[in-house]
Amino acid sequence: MDHLGNAVAHCCAECGEEEGGVSLKTCKSCMLVRYCNANCQRNHWSTHKQACKRRSAELRNEALFKDPPPKEDCPICFLPMPYSLICCASLPPATMTSVPICDFVQANEGVATEETEVYFVCCGKSICGGCVYSCVESGSTGTCPFCKSERSGKTDEEIVEDLMKRVEANDAVAIYLLAQDYYHGQNGLHQDEEKAKELYAKAAGLGLSVAHHGLGNIYHKGGNLKKAMFHYEAAAMLGNEVARFNLACSEYDSGNRERAVKHCMIAASSGSDQAMNALLGDFELGLVSRNAINSTLTAYNNLCAEMRSEARDAFIRFTISRNGGR
Repeated sequence: MDHLGNAVAHCCAECGEEEGGVSLKTCKSCMLVRYCNANCQRNHWSTHKQACKRRSAELRNEALFKDPPPKEDCPICFLPMPYSLICCASLPPATMTSVPICDFVQANEGVATEETEVYFVCCGKSICGGCVYSCVESGSTGTCPFCKSERSGKTDEEIVEDLMKRVEANDAVAIYLLAQDYYHGQNGLHQDEEKAKELYAKAAGLGLSVAHHGLGNIYHKGGNLKKAMFHYEAAAMLGNEVARFNLACSEYDSGNRERAVKHCMIAASSGSDQAMNALLGDFELGLVSRNAINSTLTAYNNLCAEMRSEARDAFIRFTISRNGGR
C-alpha cells in the first residue's frame, strides 16, 4: 500500500505499531507518515527523507502562493492600513501602460518611505497617519487619537519605560519597536544588533510580518541569503507586499520568471506599485496573459481606492510640504 494508504496513516511507518496501542505523532515536515516515538522516526529517516523533502517543498509552495490575509484596518477610520504612505495617495488608476504612483514616488521620494501608521503605547493601537494628522489639526496635539491620553513631553527614558510595559505584556508591535530602537541606537538605547535580532525574532514568532521582514533585511545585509529568504517568505505569507516583491526580485535574478511573476501578481494585488509596474513590463514581454494582467490591475486599483481618504491625502500633502517637496 502506498504512503497515503490507511495502513500507513494508522500505524508507525517504521515498526508498524498501530494507533490505539500508542499515540502516533505525524511527521511535521510532510504530514505524510506517523511514528510511535523519536527512535522510529530516526531509524526510518533514510527511507523517508526523499519523499519528505519533496512533499515539504510542495507544502511550502502551496502556503507561499496562497492569497495573503487582508490588511488590518485603522481602529479609527476602519480603512485598510497601507504598508507605506504613498500607497494611499489619490492618483489616477493604473492602466495597461502606466502606474501613475511610480512617477509620483520619483518626485516625492520622502513620502515613499514615510511611516503609514503611528503606534501608541498607552492603548497598544496603531493609528493611520491620516487619523493622527486629523487629531493634531483638531487641536489635540500630544494626545492619543484613540484613548485620548496625554503623550506630549515624554523623555527618552519615559518613552522606553512605557514601551517596556507593552513588551512585558507580549505586544508584538512593542517588541518590534524596541528591536528598532536597539538596531538604530535611538531613544537613549545603545546600538546592539544582536539584541535587536533577538527581539525581531520574538516579534516574528508572534506573527508580526514586519519583524520577519526586518530579520530578512538583516540576514540579507549579512550575506546569509538562506535565512533572508526564509524570513522574506514568512513575511510574504503574512501579507507583507514589500517582502513579497523582494522574493519576486530574487526569483527574477535566479532566472525563475514563472515564480517571479506569481509573486508579483500577489504583491501587486496587495498594493505594491513596484510589483504592478514590473508586471506591466512582463506583459509587454509576453510573460503575462491579458486576463492575468487585467485581473491584477483591477485588484490593485480596487485596493488602492479602499485605502484612500481625505485625511490621508491631507497628511500626504503635509508630509510633502514638510520635506520641501512640491
